[in-house]
Amino acid sequence: MNTPLEVVFRGVERTEDIDEIITKRTEKLQHLCGHIISLRIAVERPQLYQDIGNPYRIRLDLRVPPGHELVVRRESSEGDMHDSLGMMVRLAFDAAERQVHKLRAKQRYDVKHHLDSWTMGTIVKKFAENGYGFIRTVGDRDVYFHKNSVLRGNFEKLTVGTVVKFTEEEGVDGPQASTVHKIA
Repeated sequence: MNTPLEVVFRGVERTEDIDEIITKRTEKLQHLCGHIISLRIAVERPQLYQDIGNPYRIRLDLRVPPGHELVVRRESSEGDMHDSLGMMVRLAFDAAERQVHKLRAKQRYDVKHHLDSWTMGTIVKKFAENGYGFIRTVGDRDVYFHKNSVLRGNFEKLTVGTVVKFTEEEGVDGPQASTVHKIA
């Protein structure tokens, strides 16, 4: 790391066990993402006596170029009252590792991008009074669409036989069209 690790304890006694967990998990983060600019950790116990939830609050603030800031919070309201401080620190680092994996995948373009996800179809049924209809795809499937899915509020301009392009997604009751666009 370019900037040293900053660890702050508030209302919590600093122990060798917690320092060891933080050191090992920081090294693991550094191994996952070798270009971490800074890592700040706050370990707090906001209330001395608490009836519910875990008494500890953990915050990790991680900076990664170019200008990314990953923040993890394990609030005192999360978790079980009997979870140890070490467990809470581990859970916070687990969440930070997931965020680093997600960011690295995005930076490497491992995330799928559906550039050509448009499907062509023809309006076969339209129920104007109820605000929905059906599009028949080239493969002879009927796909539901709602008036709110039609771009630029052109639902009224759609008639049976109109050619449209749309993106398909899985709805509650099967496939449905979103982002319906009338072809001129």
